[in-house]
Amino acid sequence: MTRYRSRSQAFGGSPRGRGGRALQRRPVGTRRQAISALIVAALLAGITLAFFWPGVASYDSVVQYQQVLSGQYDDWHPPAMARLWAVFHDLGWRGQIPMFVLQILLYWGGLALFAGALARNGRALAALVVLLLGTWPPLLGWQIAVLKDAQMTGALLAAVGLASWWRLDDRRLPIWAAALVLLLLGYATLVRFNAAFATVPLALGLLGGVRWDRPLFQAVLVVAAAAAVLGVLTPINQRLLDAKPSGVERSLPLFDLAGIAHHAGPQAVPLVPARLWRRAETRGCLTPILWDPIGDEKACGYIVDTLQRAAPGNRLRNAWLHAIATHPLAYAAHRIGHWNSEMRLWMPATMPGTGPLARSEPNKLGLASPDKRIAGFQKTGYVLASSVAGAPILWFAIALGVLFCTWPARNGMGSVAVTLALSAILTELAFGLVGVASDYRYHCWGMLAAGLALLAATGTRPLPQRVLVAVLGVAAVAGVVIVARWTLPPALPPL
Repeated sequence: MTRYRSRSQAFGGSPRGRGGRALQRRPVGTRRQAISALIVAALLAGITLAFFWPGVASYDSVVQYQQVLSGQYDDWHPPAMARLWAVFHDLGWRGQIPMFVLQILLYWGGLALFAGALARNGRALAALVVLLLGTWPPLLGWQIAVLKDAQMTGALLAAVGLASWWRLDDRRLPIWAAALVLLLLGYATLVRFNAAFATVPLALGLLGGVRWDRPLFQAVLVVAAAAAVLGVLTPINQRLLDAKPSGVERSLPLFDLAGIAHHAGPQAVPLVPARLWRRAETRGCLTPILWDPIGDEKACGYIVDTLQRAAPGNRLRNAWLHAIATHPLAYAAHRIGHWNSEMRLWMPATMPGTGPLARSEPNKLGLASPDKRIAGFQKTGYVLASSVAGAPILWFAIALGVLFCTWPARNGMGSVAVTLALSAILTELAFGLVGVASDYRYHCWGMLAAGLALLAATGTRPLPQRVLVAVLGVAAVAGVVIVARWTLPPALPPL
């Protein structure tokens, strides 16, 4: 992009002035392109609200709204989201509409600012692709569902877009903008337990201005910070937000114990009689896809009941850690199998929990459904999500490629690209350790972050050799996914 230099720059002076603002005058054309991107994004937001009104209320939405109506909250669903919903409800805005409007405005607001910042830097084509990415049915189709995943995605996009308005120019954020970004990241962290893996690198890269040039130290910093955030979530939910304990933290140990028993045999988890493990195997309860069957009273709930009687409270956690320590290979096989199903690498095209919802869960609470006209869009979302292009593992490979090509970050665009790539990579890797289900909606942020990272990286100058390696890597992953889609039979739905 052509830039006009100030007099101080022409004579070797600093390109920065008070507050770190660049003293560069931009061509009028790029400013118009930035304004155009903002206007188009605003129009797309309006179209989204009108077309999908009043949003989709899933089963989780219905349960949360029941808590809003009763004033009784637990921590199975994020109490921060339910408390915010209650504020809208008390103001007279009933149903799912306020949360639907909020997450759509955050979604398109973040994309608008990101696209506008790219256009202002002479990346008009990249800005256009940002807006097209926002309309991609597998992503937009899930964003219209009032869920913690959509709330998190909207908050993260708004934070990234706002911060990138300055960070893509390698400028510091004003104090008010930094405070708003921190608020959005905080909300995103509270609405999903594993969101810390996404928000910590964003906070460091967007607010702290980390240059991402010290791999070992910064990796330790990110992991330590994420662990610290995870450690305070339960006290915040249960004490500050007054949510009753629901036992949600037991789902991961239960899922892992079932997986270890599946791979190492019933003797690996003696808390449950061998005959019950064998019955669960026969009924297909021990699946790497998700933990729901063993938690379903009608399917294999006796496994959970037996474990809870044999290991109440912290004894279950101790039994879980002991099983991992004594059967590490079985645990690794279980977690790898689950991560494979989450990322849809060596998996069939047909997977449960893939297609975005077209109707609200039946209810008597006044949570309505959108018009039937959205069914075609949502069906398109399912088809694309089931395709190779929709496989989360492909976007994960793209994020890895961006990181490989742009590390270490040397300018504003490079820093934003690396930050987004790290957020996507850590988000997806975390599912390998803490994931208990393979729903497609869990990956919307990781996919968006990978796509935005790639578009930000267009403003960098990576080595051609690195670009070639990255492209070949992504192509290899796509090849594996294609073979899997052609050869594997459809996955059976959960019991």
